[in-house]
Amino acid sequence: MFVLASCQENIRIVPQDLHKEQLQAITDEIEKTYFDKVIPEVGLVITLYDISSIEGGEVYAGDGAPRFSVSFRLVVFRPFVGEVLVGKLLDSDASGLKVSLGFFDDIHVPEHLLQEPSVFDDTEGLWVWKYNDNDMFMDKEEEVRFKVSSVKFPPLPPENDGTVKVFSPMEITGDINADGLGLVSWWS
Repeated sequence: MFVLASCQENIRIVPQDLHKEQLQAITDEIEKTYFDKVIPEVGLVITLYDISSIEGGEVYAGDGAPRFSVSFRLVVFRPFVGEVLVGKLLDSDASGLKVSLGFFDDIHVPEHLLQEPSVFDDTEGLWVWKYNDNDMFMDKEEEVRFKVSSVKFPPLPPENDGTVKVFSPMEITGDINADGLGLVSWWS
C-alpha cells in the first residue's frame, strides 16, 4: 500500500526563507510542493521519508533565491493489483460503489465486480447481494473489504470547455466478488 519513491529535484528557496536552517528550508519546500498530491505513475505523496543529498546553492542573476540539487525519498500511497484493503462505503448508484480509505476517496467498485448475484435497489439507493435467499444490503458508512483490480493515472483533461467535471489524478478500481470480500460485517 505504501512505497518509497526516490526523487531528484532542483529546489528553489525563496529569499524570505533564507533565515531558516538549510535543511529545514528545503524540507518545508518539499512539503509545500509534494504533500497530498498525486505524482503520475508514482502515487499519492504522504510524507517525506529522508533527504540523502543536498548540493549546490547557486543564485542565478536577477533571482536572489538559491537553488539546490536535492535527492530525497517520499512515502507514497500506491496499492498493488491484488492487494486487499478495507475502506468505508461512501455511496452507491447503479454503476457500483464508491469507497473511501479516509485519506483517499477515488475508489470505485463497478457493478460487474460486486458479489454475484447483486441487484441495485432503487427505493433504498443501495446494492443488495442475494445470498441463499437472504438480502445482504450494502449500507453506506459500513466497512468494506475489497481487492485492488487496477490503479490508473488518467491523463490531464484538456482545457475547460465549459463543462465542469471533477478530475481524479489517480483512480483505483476494486473488486468484492470473492469469499471474504464485501462488507466486513458479513464475515465476522
